[in-house]
Amino acid sequence: MARTTESSVFRCHDHNRIFSFNPTSSVSLSFHRPLFSLSLSSAVAAASLCCRPPRVSTAAVEYASQEGEFDFGAEIARLRSLRLAILNAKSVEEKVAVVERDSRVKRFFGSGKGGVSRVLGGVSCDSYEVFLLKCLVAAGQEHVLRSGLGLVEGEFDSVRSLMRSVFYDLVEMIEKWEVSDGEALEKKNELASEQIGALKKLLKTLREIEQFYDCIGGIIGYQIKVLEILSKSSSRKQIKRTQHINESIKCQLLEIHSPGGLDLSKNTAYASQAALWGIEGLPELGEIYPLGGSADRLGLVHPDTGECLPAAMLPYHGRTLLEGLIRDLQAREFLYFKIHGKQWITPVAIMTSAAKNNHEHITSLCERHEWFGRGRSSFQLFEQVYMKTMGMELCSFSPLVPAVSAEDGEWLVTKPFTPLCKPGGHGVIWKLAYDKGIFQWFYDHGRKGATVRQISNVVAATDLTLLALAGIGLRHGKKMGFASCKRNLGATEGINVLIEKNLDGKWAYGLSCIEYTEFDKYGITEGPLSPNSVTCLTNAEFPANTNILYVDLPSAELVGSSNDEKSLPGMVLNMKKPVVYEDHFGFRHSVSGGRLECSMQNIADNFINTYVSRRYKGVEDMLDTFIVYNERRRVTSSAKKKRKHADKSLHQTPDGSLLDIMRNAYDLLSQCDIKMPEIEGNDRYADSGPPFLILLHPALGPLWEVSRQKFYGGSISMGSELQLEVAEFLWRNVQLDGSLIVIAENVMGSTKIDENGEPILQYGHRCGRCKLQNIKVHNEGINWNSGDNIYWKHDVQRFEALKIILHGNAEFEATDVTLQGNHVFEVPNGYKMKIASTNPGLAVDLNPIEEKMMDSGSWFWNYQISGTHIHLELIEF
Repeated sequence: MARTTESSVFRCHDHNRIFSFNPTSSVSLSFHRPLFSLSLSSAVAAASLCCRPPRVSTAAVEYASQEGEFDFGAEIARLRSLRLAILNAKSVEEKVAVVERDSRVKRFFGSGKGGVSRVLGGVSCDSYEVFLLKCLVAAGQEHVLRSGLGLVEGEFDSVRSLMRSVFYDLVEMIEKWEVSDGEALEKKNELASEQIGALKKLLKTLREIEQFYDCIGGIIGYQIKVLEILSKSSSRKQIKRTQHINESIKCQLLEIHSPGGLDLSKNTAYASQAALWGIEGLPELGEIYPLGGSADRLGLVHPDTGECLPAAMLPYHGRTLLEGLIRDLQAREFLYFKIHGKQWITPVAIMTSAAKNNHEHITSLCERHEWFGRGRSSFQLFEQVYMKTMGMELCSFSPLVPAVSAEDGEWLVTKPFTPLCKPGGHGVIWKLAYDKGIFQWFYDHGRKGATVRQISNVVAATDLTLLALAGIGLRHGKKMGFASCKRNLGATEGINVLIEKNLDGKWAYGLSCIEYTEFDKYGITEGPLSPNSVTCLTNAEFPANTNILYVDLPSAELVGSSNDEKSLPGMVLNMKKPVVYEDHFGFRHSVSGGRLECSMQNIADNFINTYVSRRYKGVEDMLDTFIVYNERRRVTSSAKKKRKHADKSLHQTPDGSLLDIMRNAYDLLSQCDIKMPEIEGNDRYADSGPPFLILLHPALGPLWEVSRQKFYGGSISMGSELQLEVAEFLWRNVQLDGSLIVIAENVMGSTKIDENGEPILQYGHRCGRCKLQNIKVHNEGINWNSGDNIYWKHDVQRFEALKIILHGNAEFEATDVTLQGNHVFEVPNGYKMKIASTNPGLAVDLNPIEEKMMDSGSWFWNYQISGTHIHLELIEF
């Protein structure tokens, strides 16, 4: 059966860029309809470029399967018709009756033999569950049921007839299920308990898919979307030109450009102002963390139990990635406190999932850390699972979704009644947040906007990137913003683009994202163009999508609440890598396929601005969406995948992200007149550790303008280690050759028990303090030759170190002294220790802090805003 569809003609334009993100000239990608080929004028324009444009028709075309191939057109048409009929049904009984009329369902359930079922006697199914199972069959997935009842056809012939008999019993059982007064007829269970449990889990999975994807038609709609995407694969298409063009169809133009925006690394004055807006707006901001991914590439397992763990539990720098996100947030709150003298606790919404017990692990982590001194009420965890009964919602989450074969959209099955399922992408977050009341929860906390960052990006909060992004969004009333940077060649990351459309005589503009899995669709290639290239664009022309976002909460809620496909933005079928799994016979499979995913950043597609005439340079300033740029290592560096043994590439590994953190430390401290070695390319360190280890608590800033006023002069030698877990800190002319570790219990303040009996961190109250002036630190430091060192975990072997441990509000000062060899200075709560040089040795003076200084300390940094800058003054009592 033929299928009618639409596609596009691509055309390249050579014109000036509207923003000089890249010094090269701008290149755009265009689509037109109803053209079938390039006109003479456009062909001449295209000939001026170094590339030949790919062509795809945009008028109605027919799709016909080759003989023996899966007929996508016929299957999509059948399912669309079925979906419409189901939507028009008024009750679950009517829905069952509708799906029973489907040809696949008739054929499948009409094949049963006589006899009483021995298969599902112990499983009680109501009419809705009958509907779900028949939808599964109608969607072409009857093999999921068959997998639980027999063996794969062609295998183990000696028992085939027996298993087929059992299978027919199931068919008859479902066909004869009687639903009376809402109760399903139960029969004696003769199936093994394991199979019963698997069937119940299957019903739960089907229920979740049907309910969460109700905006596109449930199970049937999910399969339609899968098939629509698969049918567009160029490897499966035969395009036939129609004989006539509908002249009434108006021309539609779509172009993509590299978007213009503020470069924080160059326009430093405006960047500072934007960061201050972000600080001032902190009481109106929330934080959103999508932590639902399975993070298979990390290969993270519990060291004792061997249990697979989610990315949030990765022990990075001695703490989990989630702890790192909270530290970054608290550092911004501490900065606000130091400037304005008032404490705000930002509400944090965390999207979890059922994958790898993600939700349980994250909840347990938060509980162990007593909700990080923020109170349980400042967190909302909402899980990617969805389930409700007819007419009464039980919970509102998003489901794990079935992986499908690229051949024909068939769901992959790992064991009886068990389709292979994965999270459906972070794009479900907006619908999920609306269903779960997250937006209202933010409003109840007085919040208007929110920043969004992913768990694996360990540098997103570096310097002013996040604050400037949020500041611009709040100040100018934007609906959405992106933080971006230059894209690395070969990175598995999407690109940010400026969309330009002309439809029915109007021009529409907006920022969006194209996932790397969709580059082929837009004629975008990896790397530089070759002279014989047939494409118009390379992804090097565009900035990287980093998934660091600002969102206006009411605007996001409007999209999440829409009862249609808009609430699940950017749906794609990621088939770049094979799906690897093991079936119930123990056989390992590697199949071309993927799962339906949607992308949270593509919510921007709903924030397009429309004009009556075409806009050229500077259109970005007028849009509801915006973008800011910074140096890549200050925007994104991910710990997404485990480094393979002997692999020279450190890209997107914890090892590689550590080097970017070291580069940022160099950029920060070298501007403080501190001499230190530069860091070379990643290849230099593939077989060794970094040239040094510098780990600074974010509350030392987090703005580098603030941090740089706490450091001045001295040096850090090659192979040295500096770890500072302290915010009230002074470094003046310190020469470090070895390891220096300062650990304060109260980095930003101390905790007090609130009226609910929870410990709440009080910023600025009884902080630990450390001053180092004109000192030399020399010791053997890290054993860089140890094979047990895991630098990104900060799990290293040391020969010697200088350790300063500050309990409670303890203070430490060292002046005009050389500290050589192994030392541990541990200062008790309420005391101040001073180290000075004597002849011979050291003089250690330990005295209690005066009572009137117990809370504020004997000295502190006073933060004051001066114009667009923050100035620090050292106040001593």
